[in-house]
Amino acid sequence: MQIIQKILVKQVITESSKTLIQKNFKKKLQQLEQESQQLIFERKKLEHKPGVDKYKVNKRFQDEIQKREERKKQIHFQLDQLEIVPIGTEIVENEVEALVDVYEGMNWQEVMKEQAIIIQDGMVIRID
Repeated sequence: MQIIQKILVKQVITESSKTLIQKNFKKKLQQLEQESQQLIFERKKLEHKPGVDKYKVNKRFQDEIQKREERKKQIHFQLDQLEIVPIGTEIVENEVEALVDVYEGMNWQEVMKEQAIIIQDGMVIRID
């Protein structure tokens, strides 16, 4: 029998990976800012249409803009945290799923123990 198990993908922080992560965060910030500006533009466009409930339009767009502002705050926090992370630290990058064979007589604790794939500068360096 096979089961699906979640496996953490951890990245070892190096100078180059730190720079790459910062660039990705900054790219996400720019995208969120562009989305917010586009939402403001669309809101203004809709508010001037006749027969449109301005309150509902404003509320809906403001909710979407607020979501992006919250996400930007999270990214700024992550950028600040990245600054203080020492080189060589392993951070969780994401999570993947893997098929694991399970058969009678297996030690269940071994099957369920946390597994991780460790990456450094884009290369798998260890599987725990």
